[in-house]
Amino acid sequence: MARLIIAAFNGAQGLDVIGPAEVFAAAERHIGAPGYEVVVAAVGGGAIRFTSGASLRVRDLTKMRPRPADTVLVVGGDERAVRAAVHDDALVGWVRRAAGVVKRIGSVCSGAFVLARAGVLDGRRAATHWAACSRLAAFRPQVTVDPNAIFVQDGHVWTSAGVTTGIDMSLAIVEEDHGARVADAIAARFVLYVRRPGFQSQFSDALVAQREASAPLAGVLAWARSNLRGGLSALELARRAGMSLRTFHRRCAEQLATTPSKLIEALRVEHARTLLTTTALGTKTVAARSGFGSPGQMARVFKRTLGVAPSEYAAWHGRRADP
Repeated sequence: MARLIIAAFNGAQGLDVIGPAEVFAAAERHIGAPGYEVVVAAVGGGAIRFTSGASLRVRDLTKMRPRPADTVLVVGGDERAVRAAVHDDALVGWVRRAAGVVKRIGSVCSGAFVLARAGVLDGRRAATHWAACSRLAAFRPQVTVDPNAIFVQDGHVWTSAGVTTGIDMSLAIVEEDHGARVADAIAARFVLYVRRPGFQSQFSDALVAQREASAPLAGVLAWARSNLRGGLSALELARRAGMSLRTFHRRCAEQLATTPSKLIEALRVEHARTLLTTTALGTKTVAARSGFGSPGQMARVFKRTLGVAPSEYAAWHGRRADP
């Protein structure tokens, strides 16, 4: 039986642990055969305490020998706990050794910092919580941090963004092992509204809708996504937000770490990505519906921001042939 080893620590985010654990445990019920042995472990073993205050008894990670069939996920936690984990030589050393042995290794949320410290992410593309992307890039410049994905697979290394995206990533891993039907059945059992693909932006329609109504840019982001066609401009967004253009520029920098023009471009790319991978629409129609002036303009923006042409992106990420 394959193992899922969840590497945790005091101050870990409970959902980072329980979410993936339940996904992998559910696989066995749907394939009708042994699936994964789920093991939660920490350096020293014993009881660990989650950010919620709940506690869990775990195995001693240092006494576990990584196996070729294992999947290892390092979880995230509160800032103080993650800092301690990054400087825990026993944890980092075990992760570094495991990376050279196991079938796959990954992280949930800020667990990416532990992988980065171990050198596992060097030369790779990786995801982490949107609020920590710039810090991860500064912490380990050898890592290409992708702020526009909820999870990333680069070879045998998987990384996910904040908290619940660990569930999305786990479903994708189960799909890789057992097929889409099993992963879809688990998602349905968990009453997930939709299985989110890894390329989906952390600032998706659903996430924006869940933000507090009082959040300064929530309303204008939602409006912009519904009005991408035509001459959408920074001035129009500022007016919709009830701000001067200068104030709107400052708010975008503070809250989204971007400029209004780059925000508009990112929203158009996000919408185009979704259309390219979920519909059979041609690039000309996708470009028009996403607010690009022409398919050529869309192609140039895709090349600059994603490194691939729209047609290549659709070929890599589309699921149009699935039953």
